[in-house]
Amino acid sequence: MICVSLAESSVTECLRALKGIEFAEIRIDKMSLDVNDLKKIFSSHPRLIATCRPGVMAEATRISLLKEAIGAGAAYIDIEVETSDASKREIVQAARNKGCRVIISYHNLIKAPARAELGYIVDWCFESGADIAKVACLIRTEKENARLLGLLDQERPLVVVGLGTLGKITRLAGPLLGSPFTYASLEAGKETADGQIDKDTLEEFYRILKYD
Repeated sequence: MICVSLAESSVTECLRALKGIEFAEIRIDKMSLDVNDLKKIFSSHPRLIATCRPGVMAEATRISLLKEAIGAGAAYIDIEVETSDASKREIVQAARNKGCRVIISYHNLIKAPARAELGYIVDWCFESGADIAKVACLIRTEKENARLLGLLDQERPLVVVGLGTLGKITRLAGPLLGSPFTYASLEAGKETADGQIDKDTLEEFYRILKYD
């Protein structure tokens, strides 16, 4: 399954982009959205992930926006595993109250840690209340791709993402090896993360493999 990651310039453009897309991530941190905007977006589509990465706004504002997205109808919420325990509990509880699934994610923009450390991180995500864990790491060598993809050899739902050009293979192979979905850009030039592949290319790849 392909999740299209969106960071459109306006609510109107976001709603237009969602037409015909089955599953999408809304990058709140890359857009300028108020509470009413969140309601318009997350009430318009049944399968949206609300994501708001730290560092762009005050933490209290970030958590508040994520809770607003849950209340507006987000199907999934993405919260970083390094977020304070109190804030994670707040988000997880809000999600449970609304039937919203929880993605707890880990991002490393420098490297892919050792296998044992990655295993600990995945455990940490699920111990924090994840329905789905996500591990995204910058890939510098082919062996790091193998390290990430090797994490999928388990029963728990896990998405792995190799960041950077060398990590693109993980975006293609992840769903073939057990990831519930992979992320794509709406089109070339609209990537929300380094190494993202556009949805048309991914769809063609899976069509050739006759994978659905």
